[in-house]
Amino acid sequence: MSTIVETSYGKLEGVEQDGLAVFRGIPFAQPPVGKLRYRAPQHAERWDGVRDATQFGPACPQGPRAGAEQPASVFGGMFAQGELDTSEDCLTLSVWTPGADGAQRPVMVWIHGGGFRTGTGSSPMYDAVRLATRGDVVVVTINYRLAIFGFLHLASLEGANFGILDPVAALEWVRDEIAAFGGDPDQVTIFGESAGAKSVETVLATPASKGLYHRAIAQSTYRAAIEPEAAALTASKVLARLELDAGDAETAEALRAIPGERLLEAQQLIQEEAMAAGLTGGAASGFAPVIDGDVLPERPVDAIAGGIARDVPLLLGTNLDESKLFGAMMPALRELDEAGLVQRLTAVIPGADRDEAVARRAVDAYRAAREARGEPAGPSDIWFAISTDSTFGYHSSRVAGAQSARQERTYKYLFTWQSEALDGALGACHALELPFVFDNWDNPLAEIAGPGAKASALARGMQDAWLAFAKTGDPNHEGLPAWDRFDAETRGTMILGERCGMQSAPLEEKRLFWASLS
Repeated sequence: MSTIVETSYGKLEGVEQDGLAVFRGIPFAQPPVGKLRYRAPQHAERWDGVRDATQFGPACPQGPRAGAEQPASVFGGMFAQGELDTSEDCLTLSVWTPGADGAQRPVMVWIHGGGFRTGTGSSPMYDAVRLATRGDVVVVTINYRLAIFGFLHLASLEGANFGILDPVAALEWVRDEIAAFGGDPDQVTIFGESAGAKSVETVLATPASKGLYHRAIAQSTYRAAIEPEAAALTASKVLARLELDAGDAETAEALRAIPGERLLEAQQLIQEEAMAAGLTGGAASGFAPVIDGDVLPERPVDAIAGGIARDVPLLLGTNLDESKLFGAMMPALRELDEAGLVQRLTAVIPGADRDEAVARRAVDAYRAAREARGEPAGPSDIWFAISTDSTFGYHSSRVAGAQSARQERTYKYLFTWQSEALDGALGACHALELPFVFDNWDNPLAEIAGPGAKASALARGMQDAWLAFAKTGDPNHEGLPAWDRFDAETRGTMILGERCGMQSAPLEEKRLFWASLS
C-alpha cells in the first residue's frame, strides 16, 4: 500500500512499512555535478506527476575500496555504502513518519558517520521504523558529500565545507516541507554519530544553520584537523596526484571536469599514505570541516563557548573504548611494542610530534592509572586508552563544558556496554551504541553488541531518553535513573551500560591530564 504526499516540488509516492509511511530517496538539492561540483547546494527542481519515493537514492562516492580496511568476517563493510550504487547525484533524504496527517510531531534528523569518507543515511543500521514508532516522531536520514567531493579546500573553488552546507540544505528542506509528512518544523532535533556527531557540532557553529533546529545530540564527536593549514596540505596532495597547479580559475574548472573516478583514486592514495603513517579513523581521510571564515568562522568548540548555540539544548557523550574498533580493523594495533606505541602517539597527542617526551609522559600517566585500577597496561591497552581520550573523550568534555556555560540543558553520557566479540577485544567500542539508539538487531554491528534481554532493556532506556530529549530538551524518563544536567563543577555524567546511573566526573584524572597539555 502506498502513500502520496504533496511537497513544494511535486508529489511523492512512498510505501507503508510496519505501520509507518516511508519515503526514500527524496532530492533536497540539485545533483552537485558538472558546474555544480564544488559549489554550495542548490534547491531541488520541481517535477511533474508523482515521483517514486520507494527506493533509496545512491550513496555518495566513497572510493573504489571504501571500507576495505574492515575485515569482512567482523564488520561486513557495514560502515561503507553496502549494496547501494554510488553517484555524485546523492543529495537525497528519507522520511519515516507515523502519518502524513498534519499531527505536528517532533522531528529527528540523522547525520550518518563514516569519518567524512564513507557511509550513507540509507544504511540498514539507521532504519528508523522502531525509533519513529516508539516515539511517535518523524525521523529523517540524509546524505551529504564526502571526502574529496565535500571537503576539498582550495581558494580557487570560491567556497568550502560543501559537506556541511549539505546538511544545512537538508534542514532547510525539513523546515519547508516536513509539515506535509506529519512533522513540526519548530521541533527539530539534529543527531549523529562519529563524523555525524562532528557534523552536528559543526552545524551548531555554522551561522547559516541558525533557527533550522532546536535541539542537538552528538554521539562520539571528536577532535579533527580543521585548521586551514591542514586542509591546504591535503589539497596540495590532491593537486599533485592530479598533476594540477594550485590557485587559479583554470584549476577550479579542471577539478569540475575531471572524472569522479580519478578524484576517488587520488583520495584513496592519500588515505593509504595517512594510514601507513599511523593515522586511523577519520584522521586517515585527510578531509574534514575546515575553518574557512564563512561557513565555519572559527573552531566549533570556540563558537559554542562564545554562545552561538546558547538556545539549543545539547545531549552528548562518548563510548568507553572508542578506539578499540580500529584495533579490529587494523590488527597490528593489538600487537604494538613500547617503541611502536610511542611512535604512534607522536601522531595523535598535541605537541608530541615536536617533543617525544610528551608521548612518554602520557604513557607513564595512563599506565599508572590503569595499574592502580587493576586493568591491563600493555602497549596496545595504553594505545587504545590514550587514542580514545585524545580523539573523543577530552574533546567531548570540552564541548560539554563550553555549552553548559551557555545552556543549562546540557546532558552528558558515557556508554560502557561491553561487546563479547573477539574475546572481548572490542569493549565499548566506537559505534557500538548505534543498535541501542535505533533498536535494530539484525545487522553485523548488533551481533557484535550482543543481543539479549539486557541489551534490549538498555536499548529501550536509551531510545526513550533520546526521544524524551527530542520532545522536551530533557532526556529524563521513568526507564532510567534521574539524569542530572552537566555543569563544569560536578561534571555529572549518565553511565549507559549493563548498569545505568549518574556519576560525578568519571575518568576525571584522564581529563585533567589532557587539560594540562592545553
